[in-house]
Amino acid sequence: MSTETQTMSQPGAKPRKGWRPSLSTSILIGLVSGIATGIFFGELCAPLQVVGDGFIKLLQMTILPYIVVSLILGIGSLDAGQARNMAIKAGKLLLLFWLISYVFILGIPLAFPTWQSASFFSEAMIEPTQEVDFLRLYIPANPFYSMANTIVPAVVLFCILLGVALIGMQDKTTLLQTLSTLSQALIRVTDLVVKLTPIGVFAIAAAAAGTMSVAEFGKLQVYLLSFNAAVLVLTFWVLPMLLTVATPFRYRDVVGMSRAALITAFATGNLFVVLAVLMENCRQLFREYGLEKEETDFYIGILIPVSFNFPNIGKLLMLVFIPFAGWYSGNEMAGSDYPTFVIAGLLSFFGGVDVAMPFMLDLMQVPVDLYQLYLVTGVVNGRSATLLAAMNLIVFTTLATAILTGTYRLNKKRLLSYVSISLVLLIAMLAGLRLHFQYNIEYEYAADRAFEEMHLLDQPVKSRDVVYSKVTPEPPEPGQSGLERIRQRGFLRVGYLPDSLPYAYRNREAAIVGFDAEMAHDLARNLGVELEFVRLDRKNYLNQLQAGYSDILMSGIPVTPRAAGRVSFSQPHSNETIAFIVKDHRRDDFRTWELIRNMENLRVGLVMEPFDDLDYYANEVRQHLSNASVQALGSPRAFFREHADSLDALIYTAEGGGAWTVLYPDYTVVIPKPTLLTVPLAYPVANQNKDLLDFVNAWISLKKGDGMIKQFFDHWILGHGATAREPRWSVLRNVLGWGN
Repeated sequence: MSTETQTMSQPGAKPRKGWRPSLSTSILIGLVSGIATGIFFGELCAPLQVVGDGFIKLLQMTILPYIVVSLILGIGSLDAGQARNMAIKAGKLLLLFWLISYVFILGIPLAFPTWQSASFFSEAMIEPTQEVDFLRLYIPANPFYSMANTIVPAVVLFCILLGVALIGMQDKTTLLQTLSTLSQALIRVTDLVVKLTPIGVFAIAAAAAGTMSVAEFGKLQVYLLSFNAAVLVLTFWVLPMLLTVATPFRYRDVVGMSRAALITAFATGNLFVVLAVLMENCRQLFREYGLEKEETDFYIGILIPVSFNFPNIGKLLMLVFIPFAGWYSGNEMAGSDYPTFVIAGLLSFFGGVDVAMPFMLDLMQVPVDLYQLYLVTGVVNGRSATLLAAMNLIVFTTLATAILTGTYRLNKKRLLSYVSISLVLLIAMLAGLRLHFQYNIEYEYAADRAFEEMHLLDQPVKSRDVVYSKVTPEPPEPGQSGLERIRQRGFLRVGYLPDSLPYAYRNREAAIVGFDAEMAHDLARNLGVELEFVRLDRKNYLNQLQAGYSDILMSGIPVTPRAAGRVSFSQPHSNETIAFIVKDHRRDDFRTWELIRNMENLRVGLVMEPFDDLDYYANEVRQHLSNASVQALGSPRAFFREHADSLDALIYTAEGGGAWTVLYPDYTVVIPKPTLLTVPLAYPVANQNKDLLDFVNAWISLKKGDGMIKQFFDHWILGHGATAREPRWSVLRNVLGWGN
């Protein structure tokens, strides 16, 4: 950093004539004014994100070259003894920081209150677990490829090896001098970009504050408050005070000198862009106290780029989301899961968080679709974690450098007081959060109500609904056009079955809604007729369809060989996945087919017609579960209300089962791994209605092509938009009334 910037950043510096704010003050002003602008203008601030993204790219411009130069220069300037000493002592310190991380990670779930919850089906449930390619991440087979694609760990390993190779070389002075000059040039470029930070921070803060939905975070306040309380305690007490008890540095200087970097890290949510600034902050701290030695700059130049690639406290604290997701979804982690959680969490976070998080959710048997909640909370928590990570790098680097250069001074009395106060502060934080959540948050499980209040997405055609017993059947006659009969009648008769969630069911207003109800309205609209829903008898619906009680059956009907021999099926409009619906506490028992096959006296229910005792899918299940006794049920609701205690599980589909578990949140959907059994869904019509079948097949192809089927699937199966999203609150719209 330039001398001017350093002076501007120094706490306590005297104001110049014609006062100008310091850099850190300007950044803080930009942050606060950006938030205020976002709150005032709301979603109108969204275009400012482009300015923020451009600023971040400018900051990133010199970071990777700086890491390359500083690592090669720093390591290459050391001798073998210095390098060995640094690896041992810095390694021990890193273990201490990880220990501090897990004290908080394992403690925070104690603050969570009791809560009941459930979720819709998620496509992530049937996707293979994304594995981390550690070889590509850490081994630079092509260093230039790693640099071009910002694969930082691989670049760091290459630079470390190159630096180590330089340690034993004699004729390296010219190269090191060149690298030193290049390093100073990169710092000057970074310094020029840093002067734009107030503008960039303003744009980022305004865009985030203007587009962030307050309602989205209301139900996640337990995680948000717990996580950010831990961040504040770690950032402004645990870490800086650890440095003060082991070095001569004072708390005020540690926090004050790094203020600009901390604000920038929080505002951008990007630790990478402040690495050069953090290095200069650490060097400045040693200079201010007159503790700078010949090797100080070398150690700092090495430690920050290297430790950046290891899981820091800010990064590891994100693991709190795993027990939170389990608690939120009603699948809390068992005590026996925590050793795996600790070890696998640390190892997986050597890679990217966005790759590690789905992996950990799957490993801990927590619904992977809750990763969407992680992304939502990341708007806030990601920035807080970056703030903590920046303080982690400052304290770790400064403390490790102090140990390596002999300026380390441990005060045992202060250390004992520090540990005692930190533990008391942690306990007080957890107890305070628990009491706050328990007594100040009114929570009521409302997902079932939201599901029952869902409405059709598109404008419905005029419709009515009747029971089959009140319908005069119109059996198709040979040679008669089914399409012509429908048009002459003026309405399309669509058969549906009771308890066909989420395909056809009555909402709280008694209207028939659901995926297939939505499709039925569109089909009638394309035929130019009105719509009549006919409730058929689940025990005899194929015969009733063939007899002419309805023209078509649209109720989440699977294709089976036996049924295909009795009626004509359209082309499949979607596929479903065979799954088990089980009590929440038995989720782990059904996670693999091997575990299920090893169960004794397994009793499962299957919804099927009484005359199909040897139904196709029952046979498919029996091939995988020779140990199971299968009981036929008249409807899914019968399992929840009548057979929950006598049956271990209900064999159903994951897509349809998600809706049932929303209504019955004590249950969950489990898809056994590794084999996935899929079920095609289609629309049966009477065998004689060939022209109607041809029309429906062409119509389904068109609906797949224009994206309507996917739109309906996202809404009714995945639950997107189940709760209406209000426009972002803003002073301009909600207070002044502009733009309403």
